[in-house]
Amino acid sequence: MFLSEFDVLGDIFFYTFALLNIEVYEQLLLYPAVQRFVDWIDRWFFINILFVDKRTALYYCFVMETNKQYLSVEDISSFLKCTPQYVRKLIRENRIHASQVGKTWVIEPSFLNDKETIFKLSKNIPDQIRKNEQLPEIVALSFFSGALGLDYGIEKAGITPILASEIEPNTRKTVLLNRPDIGLIGDINNYTGADIRKFANISEKQEIDLIIGGPPCQAFSTAGQRKGFTDIRGNVFLTFIDRILELRPKFAVIENVRCILSAPFESPEVEKRFGFSPRTPEELKGGALVHILSKLEEGGYTVTFNLYNAANYGAPQKRERVVFFCSRDGKKVPYLPPTNDEHGNFGLPKWKTVKDVISNLDESQQIYMNFPEKRLKFFRMLKEGQYWKNLPKEVQFEAMGSKLKLGGGKTGFFRRLGWNEPSPTLVTDPTMPATDLCHPDKNRPLSIQEYMRIQEFPDDWKFFGEMKDIYRQIGNAVPVSLGIAIGKQVVKLVSNEKLVLPPVDFPFSRYVFTDNVSFKELMAKKRKKAMAEKKVNEPELNFSA
Repeated sequence: MFLSEFDVLGDIFFYTFALLNIEVYEQLLLYPAVQRFVDWIDRWFFINILFVDKRTALYYCFVMETNKQYLSVEDISSFLKCTPQYVRKLIRENRIHASQVGKTWVIEPSFLNDKETIFKLSKNIPDQIRKNEQLPEIVALSFFSGALGLDYGIEKAGITPILASEIEPNTRKTVLLNRPDIGLIGDINNYTGADIRKFANISEKQEIDLIIGGPPCQAFSTAGQRKGFTDIRGNVFLTFIDRILELRPKFAVIENVRCILSAPFESPEVEKRFGFSPRTPEELKGGALVHILSKLEEGGYTVTFNLYNAANYGAPQKRERVVFFCSRDGKKVPYLPPTNDEHGNFGLPKWKTVKDVISNLDESQQIYMNFPEKRLKFFRMLKEGQYWKNLPKEVQFEAMGSKLKLGGGKTGFFRRLGWNEPSPTLVTDPTMPATDLCHPDKNRPLSIQEYMRIQEFPDDWKFFGEMKDIYRQIGNAVPVSLGIAIGKQVVKLVSNEKLVLPPVDFPFSRYVFTDNVSFKELMAKKRKKAMAEKKVNEPELNFSA
């Protein structure tokens, strides 16, 4: 009867018994569980190579399983939480050292002790509870943290975030490479306020001073399809607002692209329903922001915002971002006081330039992508600060082709940076035709190191991933100087220090209706006009026919 209850991973007595009695061994093979174990043996390299028969192999594999003298591809895939095919790929690329006997790979168990290699090879980095038990003076949580550009900025101002949130695997590794003790979570949609407190390692009663983050901007960016909240990336913006209202920090700071000011609450495609026009007030340009402000204000927060150019805060880059300050106590936070001015007016120094930050880099140490040769020949015709319009007239059509018919100035095509001005906005790939970022006098795109300098990361900041991943991480970051300005404002708010006001009539932006006062006035007029047109133009529906 004991044979029917045989467990291949059970008592060693049965394995020994099988070795001593060939008839019992053959009888055991009739049982599916035993057959599966023998099939497992066949995946190892011992059968008919090192041993006389399967009975000996059966015993050896049992002993080896209990002592784990070797690891299989399946063991490693289970440990790294990836597929066996991916492990075999890593072995072929010599990123995992393995030995092959026959058709089977085996790996030394010491591999599991190589934490650095495991960190690099793991596709998914698990969430992490903050390791440090002590709390900083200002308790801050960061969301949509990316490569920590904004976090590093507020850190330099005196605020050290205790939690980061990021979903992209390589960027999560970047976070931990630079801040190994920080709490780390993933998609904000999957965490309640209680979950967030758990990973931040703070109690339910702990007051949170600041929540800061820049929700994904692609749903609102002109570089995308601008689907707003109908895009899942737009919806995560609303989840972020919900978590702010649930966790109730003293202050919240939200950073986003300029196009959030004109994004509709719904996709413009809703106009097509029943052929109706005009849009409802929620579908008007700016409707998304109206909805965001309503949620925050109904939740008890006073919100001020403006469109800020990072160059006005010491960054060597013209990069415009809307920054919202949300105050729980009803205080209207004044706009950020600038530290620089384009022309050196208002008693401020001029903007920093590309030359200020990259001219001393060693060319032999630069890491960069390459332009295709068919485009590189046109860059060779251009001097620093020039773009496609500066090409000889006879080659402009050859260079641009059908793109000449596009609207706008097309200033990103065949663009060389100028030495004596800030960089244009860094993008996620400096070789994309519409947003070229060519070195001022080298025939190549900006390098990784130059990207870091322009975004103001320290030279020893660590990034994980392939070259294209690193460009993307740096390109998506907030310039550190803008983060410092935000951080200094929050420190004064939390400490009840006197706030410095910006100069009267300072030109924050070249655009209009970009601050909370003028934006609300504009939207009130739009709403009034849309409601009036709706009453006049909306046809009656008759579903009885």
